[in-house]
Amino acid sequence: MKAYIFPGQGAQFTGMGLDLYENSTLAQELFEQANEILGFHITDIMFEGTPEQLKETKVTQPAIFLHSVILAKVLGDNFKPEMVAGHSLGELSALVANGVLTFEDGLKLVSKRALAMQKACEIQESTMAAVLGLEDKVVEDVCAEIDGVVVAANYNCPGQLVISGEIDAINKACEVLTEKGARRALVLPVGGAFHSPLMEPAREELAAAIEETTFSEPICPVYQNVVAKAVTNPDEIKENLMVQLTAPVKWTQCIQAMIADGGTEFIEVGPGKVLQGLMRKIDRSVAANGASLEV
Repeated sequence: MKAYIFPGQGAQFTGMGLDLYENSTLAQELFEQANEILGFHITDIMFEGTPEQLKETKVTQPAIFLHSVILAKVLGDNFKPEMVAGHSLGELSALVANGVLTFEDGLKLVSKRALAMQKACEIQESTMAAVLGLEDKVVEDVCAEIDGVVVAANYNCPGQLVISGEIDAINKACEVLTEKGARRALVLPVGGAFHSPLMEPAREELAAAIEETTFSEPICPVYQNVVAKAVTNPDEIKENLMVQLTAPVKWTQCIQAMIADGGTEFIEVGPGKVLQGLMRKIDRSVAANGASLEV
């Protein structure tokens, strides 16, 4: 079975989407529509902006979403998903690609998500750290013992778990995890504690917007971050999306479930190759490639 996977924040680069814009009238129409919906020319920043401009939360999330979703739409008949999943932000791209959300509704939710997360980051200083070379259980146990908020946030692949929380708690956890034998415990250059309880204000704001959005029957199952299994009921998809910002991204478990359910060919749709790299660490025996206009 063919599985399409959609990247999250961090995959952006200057010039992203320009090849789509130059080679497809459909892509041009969708990009121009996006400029109108967002109220600023995101295409200028995507195609010619500096890395600093692209790093602004209100830009980064819509930019990655647009690159992924427009590429899927431009592929046309070559895009035939039998299962989809997206990493964090990428879940919204996946939901547009499999027909649950319209392009316009998806983009509005992504924009709302980005701004709500930015606000939550400003309420309390917080951060994330990547922990390499330890069993998940060891990392979870250490987090549970630290004073303050620190939780497992992104299960990216075996031996790579990102933790999220208050700055002091993260620093203390990194110390303890290094003592426990972590190959690295590295604080990441991010503006906040995504996928932790500190995102509760953003979760509430986004949940209100999700509640008002129409969710349709998907054309294929989506393997959602929160539950790491196939979901096809629009109401369930909606509920899982509402809690995504404060719950961990179970990416390793999603991919393993997709493989167990018959996924044999994984195609990353969007900027970068981050998910292809994680695929090789999760299960090297399964093919993983990037989507391109030549597909």
